[in-house]
Amino acid sequence: MYTLSATPRTTKRAKDELSKLRIPAVLYGQGGPATGLSLPKSEFVRVFAAAGSSSLVDVVIEGASTVKAIIKATQVNPRSMDVIHVDLHQVRMDQMMTVEVALKFVGESAAVKVHGGTLVKSLDEVTVRCLPADLPHAIEIDLSKLASFEDSITVGSLTLPKGVEIDEDASITIAKVSAPLTEEQLKLLEQSSI
Repeated sequence: MYTLSATPRTTKRAKDELSKLRIPAVLYGQGGPATGLSLPKSEFVRVFAAAGSSSLVDVVIEGASTVKAIIKATQVNPRSMDVIHVDLHQVRMDQMMTVEVALKFVGESAAVKVHGGTLVKSLDEVTVRCLPADLPHAIEIDLSKLASFEDSITVGSLTLPKGVEIDEDASITIAKVSAPLTEEQLKLLEQSSI
């Protein structure tokens, strides 16, 4: 479990928060009003690097209570790439939620290693529905299932943790291996680039 400390936001200007090495944030969800918060920058960066957008975070609000939330969105400064605003979505542990979960590719494909093919990935994340307690940080994709150029891994072939449903078309291809170009194809490619 990840924990993030927060204080109620007292300044109106984001610049004021950022100058104090804090990040302005908003906590919303569960039908209540949105709440302005201030997060310690270094703590947020550390928690976000580990939790991402698909893990529950305990947000400990000074002078209030602890709420369960996910980091729904971040805004970054286009020049420095520093986070300048955070959206936190409060969740109820007894309500289904829909979240994007990252795909983690593990293993090695024989079609790549032995036959010289090229791994082609068409998705890096999938949309899942589950209770917050069942939310996986990532879903593993075993590339060793790609033994030949005819093999593919689809959304429907994923092994999901208990309580997790995919909210995507089962026929969508996640990964496959393309055969290497033949000598003839390479010559045609060279000629067309001249």
